[in-house]
Amino acid sequence: MVAQAIGTARAAGASGPILVRGDSAYGNRAVVQTCLRAGAQFSLVMTRNPAVDRAINAIEETSWTPVSYPGAVRDPDTGGWISDAEVAEIPYTAFASTPDRITARLVVRRVKDARYRDALFPVWRYHPFFTNTDLPIADADITHRHHAIIETVFADLIDGPLAHIPSGRFGANSAWVLCAAIAHNLLRAAGVLAGERHTRARGSTLRRKIINIAARLARPQRRPILHLPAHWPWVDHWLTLWRNTIGHSPPATTTF
Repeated sequence: MVAQAIGTARAAGASGPILVRGDSAYGNRAVVQTCLRAGAQFSLVMTRNPAVDRAINAIEETSWTPVSYPGAVRDPDTGGWISDAEVAEIPYTAFASTPDRITARLVVRRVKDARYRDALFPVWRYHPFFTNTDLPIADADITHRHHAIIETVFADLIDGPLAHIPSGRFGANSAWVLCAAIAHNLLRAAGVLAGERHTRARGSTLRRKIINIAARLARPQRRPILHLPAHWPWVDHWLTLWRNTIGHSPPATTTF
């Protein structure tokens, strides 16, 4: 899957560096070797094990650097929001007992455990990832965290068409997923064309405010007229979408 994704990116015209980011499910030697063979960089979460813990414990206390995130991120352990942390790095040889051993950077992010606010000494939680990028340590951590952006897309799809897969047949489900992706892209484009907060709104919000409206289509003298609700709070956004897609203002006979 990783090799295919890298190949597709190259075929689509991506000529710059490609970075493969992933959680602990992808922090294995098969993925790392695939990235190296394809000429891609990697930034992968490492599962905590004795070797990783020894590397973390070997980091000098003076090596930790504060990092502030552009936006708050959700803590994977507590579910709370955090906006700052400390990061450090140390050389680490992964898969040391295999022929695919590789030495790269083990970047570790640590945050104070909010469950021990009154502790005499700070209690830290550590989150390591393995990378061969040459980014400064704070930038490497911020870049690695960007992989979570895709989760908003997953949430939108699961909240919509992927809430129910319609068939037990693989072919039918593949067609359904393809249609879901097309619908998602069209919905996001409609949100951008509607402007303002709709450019970042969730799919359910766009469906409620822009798509699923109580409108009535009439055809007096075979001329289609769309009658929209009176005192509709999102009329300006819908008209913006109309103008950006149709190219002109609705006729004066359209009512709200």
